Amino acid sequence: MSSQSKAGRVMKFLVVGSTGLIGSYVAKTLSKHGTVIGVSRTTQISVDVKDPASIKAMYEKVGKVDAVASCIGKVVYKPITEISYEDYLLSFKDKALGQVELVRAGINYLNDGGSFTLMTGVLARDPIPTASAAALANGAIESFTLAAAIDLPRGLRINTVSPNVLIEATSYHAKFAGYHQVSAQSVADAYVKSILGKQTGQIYKLD
Repeated sequence: MSSQSKAGRVMKFLVVGSTGLIGSYVAKTLSKHGTVIGVSRTTQISVDVKDPASIKAMYEKVGKVDAVASCIGKVVYKPITEISYEDYLLSFKDKALGQVELVRAGINYLNDGGSFTLMTGVLARDPIPTASAAALANGAIESFTLAAAIDLPRGLRINTVSPNVLIEATSYHAKFAGYHQVSAQSVADAYVKSILGKQTGQIYKLD
């Protein structure tokens, strides 16, 4: 796959959450196809996705890009009898509204025909105990993806990658007994498919 756009320039990718497990794989894989700018809470260009002002400032520093890859989302795991309204709100602001704002604020920073790729996970369709906040956020983002795909201007595209539990995420394996595990590289490859392909409004389920 060529690393150049139709205009003959090197493509520029923004990976949000680039210091995380999935984000690091996505950044490394995309680097074969263009220039990658990785951001997180701890990078030189930092971002807190719970804060719309922080997202806006990040885009102003990064400038125009050809694709935004979101690899973010922290949620609270508690039984529904113990989880609080604040826990739900924090989880939703981080994984759902944070990604929505990456799209809303990022529209004017994407080159024509560019794309957003968001992240959810298996809990949207196959939940485990204590994961109602994760299921809520994941389901919201997947519905948002379908709606945004028919609403984005200038040929912009949006897809979501929704993997099962990662082989490399060993600390989660006990919670996902019997679930099929997928590799972080396979998740990164789905991001590449989304970014370098032409599909939109897709939920790429890696089960």
